[in-house]
Amino acid sequence: MNVIIAAKFLRAPKKLAFDDPKVAGVTLGAIALVLATAFGIGYMARGANGAALEEIARLQSEMAAQQVALDQAREEAQREVNAIAARVGELQAQANRLNALGARLTRVGKLKDGEFNFNELPGQGGSESASDVPSGDLLSSLDSLQLQFAHSGRQLSVLESLLFDQKLDSKGTPAGMPAPGYISSGYGGRTDPFGRGRAHHMGIDIDSNSGDPITAAAEGVVSFSGVRSGYGNVVEIDHGNGYTTLYAHNSANLVRAGDVVRAGQLIGKVGSTGRSTGSHLHFEVMLNGRQVNPRQYLAKARG
Repeated sequence: MNVIIAAKFLRAPKKLAFDDPKVAGVTLGAIALVLATAFGIGYMARGANGAALEEIARLQSEMAAQQVALDQAREEAQREVNAIAARVGELQAQANRLNALGARLTRVGKLKDGEFNFNELPGQGGSESASDVPSGDLLSSLDSLQLQFAHSGRQLSVLESLLFDQKLDSKGTPAGMPAPGYISSGYGGRTDPFGRGRAHHMGIDIDSNSGDPITAAAEGVVSFSGVRSGYGNVVEIDHGNGYTTLYAHNSANLVRAGDVVRAGQLIGKVGSTGRSTGSHLHFEVMLNGRQVNPRQYLAKARG
């Protein structure tokens, strides 16, 4: 068999006679060389791609591990922040109580105006440099501050008892209805109004129209005015001698924490905020930190 090759780079067509053993051997050798070269290049390329894929997989695995570590660090940091926020909330509640008690003692003790101001922070200063506070030191400082608050609270309670000569101040004892209407739900065990079985009612509900006035059951100092989970808008008043009253689900609060209020003074308006089925006032009375039945104070007449 003869093959004629014609190309521009050839001066004349070339004829290959495959009948010649030498020509056939050279041709087959050339073909084998071309195939071997192509196979070698393909194998090397496949090997390079495999190494690249392995490197990519390794980097992806490292990134996934780093992401897991980062997520864990974020969760741990958030837990620390939540713990600190909870402690700060507890301390704020204690500070409100101390401020209310201090303001009451200032008024009862007939101290001069401006001698004690519980609405402003005392002046502080210094030239020292500051640095970041480690979370452990911060929690330790909060523990120390809480102990100081507890000690100050005990001291103020003793002072209050001395000022009142260990007698109840009638102006600071809850008396009368804090809102117009009738008692729609009493204190103690009852059927949950949202159909979740039995529940212990911590106060009484007074059925009133939205916007009706809410008045202080006794004189005292507002220790809290704001929103609480489930209660909606809330006003809490510290009356001294262990008495505290709470007014909840208000459509509006008309007093602020730190305000001194008189018995019968307007402090808010009836509403249905928070966990409520309709317009009413939820009223609680606490004595020495424990809820008591408010009904025994409603029938009392001031003075």
